Amino acid sequence: MFTGLVEEVGKVLHRDGARLVVAADRVLEESAVGASVAVNGACLTVVEQGPGRLRFEVGPETLARTALADLSAGDPVNLERPMRLGGMVGGHLVQGHVDGVGIVAGWSRQAETARLTIEWRDRSLASLLIPQGSVAVDGVSLTVARLNERDFEIMIIPHTLAATTLGSLAAGRRVNLEMDMIGKYVQRILQLQGEPQPRQGEVSRRRGERIRKTRRAETREGSR
Repeated sequence: MFTGLVEEVGKVLHRDGARLVVAADRVLEESAVGASVAVNGACLTVVEQGPGRLRFEVGPETLARTALADLSAGDPVNLERPMRLGGMVGGHLVQGHVDGVGIVAGWSRQAETARLTIEWRDRSLASLLIPQGSVAVDGVSLTVARLNERDFEIMIIPHTLAATTLGSLAAGRRVNLEMDMIGKYVQRILQLQGEPQPRQGEVSRRRGERIRKTRRAETREGSR
């Protein structure tokens, strides 16, 4: 579990297929082999630690569901270690499980701040966004400033621009999106409530039929 508060911006040293090596400093502490680290919002497992670097093996599912496949040597990445239970949660609850990939549709400066517009490609993500709700973009905990039909907008303060990779985004760039965890559970509950449920006694009746069929089959087999 993470908070979406980036601890440092690392740099990709090497990426070849599933192999990803990232230069890091602050997050090296307590990130031994087997530890979890969020890389641009995707929870990855450390498979090797060396001086000033961490190595990860990115599975096919992660490459397919995230924008990590776009990374190449020299690219900056947001890094965060897991949160500690009992500590302060300055962002929001982030699992590091990317729900989909968004496209930067617009990025513009407004005085010292910036306005970021992100378009989603998966329409199912739209129901998980609400105005002034939480969303993680490349692992950064942000607040939805405006919600449109096909995209959403975020206002980014100077500190976030300086302390994360969001200050270097450009139109057309793919970013990892993780929607609010509470919203996903609410959506799932509502989906289940809308599905037809077995009538009272139906489950027991079906189980009894399966048991009787199994016994009849065993009896026929034994009489041969």
